[in-house]
Amino acid sequence: MAPPDSAELQQILRDTRTVAVVGVSDNPDRPSNEVYQYLAKFSDFELYPVNPNISEIDGVRVYPSLADLPVVPDMVDVFRRYDDLPAVLADTLALNPRPKYLWLQLGLWHDEVGEQAQAAGVRVVMDRCLKVDYARLIAR
Repeated sequence: MAPPDSAELQQILRDTRTVAVVGVSDNPDRPSNEVYQYLAKFSDFELYPVNPNISEIDGVRVYPSLADLPVVPDMVDVFRRYDDLPAVLADTLALNPRPKYLWLQLGLWHDEVGEQAQAAGVRVVMDRCLKVDYARLIAR
């Protein structure tokens, strides 16, 4: 599975309107919080934070699971451990319709998850930071 080039990443970001941030943290020292805060402030994305262990972040409701979201997001942005990725994929594929994109944050690469997502029609981006790519390709 070839990683997307800058043009494809830009197309994915421009095509995305809603993003579920799975594994978001209310701890400002966590990368998921930094990415969420940046996107909330600088992007036009409609964000849906997902974490079963917290109920809100900066006054915004945090959903316990993807199945609890009021919408099917265009993108599922994942901040979870490697071993949790198959379960996140299963939750993603259970949504109807399916999200267009599964974005695995920096340090996350899982060939089997990538292959299964692609086979199900979900485009996968692995080992990339959504904040960095958004800032580089969209916000400029």
